[in-house]
Amino acid sequence: MAGRNEKDLDGVTLLGNQGVKYNYEYDPDILESFENKHPGNDYFVKFNAPEFTSLCPITGQPDFATIYISYVPGKLMVESKSLKLYLFSFRNHGDFHEDCMNIIMKDLIKLMDPKYIEVWGKFTPRGGISIDPYCNYGKPGTEWENVAKQRLFQHDMYPETIDNR
Repeated sequence: MAGRNEKDLDGVTLLGNQGVKYNYEYDPDILESFENKHPGNDYFVKFNAPEFTSLCPITGQPDFATIYISYVPGKLMVESKSLKLYLFSFRNHGDFHEDCMNIIMKDLIKLMDPKYIEVWGKFTPRGGISIDPYCNYGKPGTEWENVAKQRLFQHDMYPETIDNR
């Protein structure tokens, strides 16, 4: 069946809502999901968020990154506008890069219970060094658990050349 009806979109409140307020403090409750109409198919959904910001928990200075989120959905999927607003909620959140990526991944696992997910933050340099944390998860007891191990073991084996981020 193609298309979605009102029942399919029950719980999706942010998409198309012109009165949305931006939350400047970390808020996982803003995330919304909807039913995956193809749970029997394994396929990747990838989000690229090039305007992610958070704060250094020590200095309070801003950190900027492109966040890549790829997942293989199970029964639920994340609604993209809620994801955008959720990522925006990190704007005044003070945490290390590695913590932010793991928090994002765990919040999305809690929301969707995906078969597989990975989150990769590519942060701009500060103090002459960039940090690019990567985390992933495969649903325990499934083939995706092994995929997660293999992708982690082989992650970034061929790092990029200088790209002047």
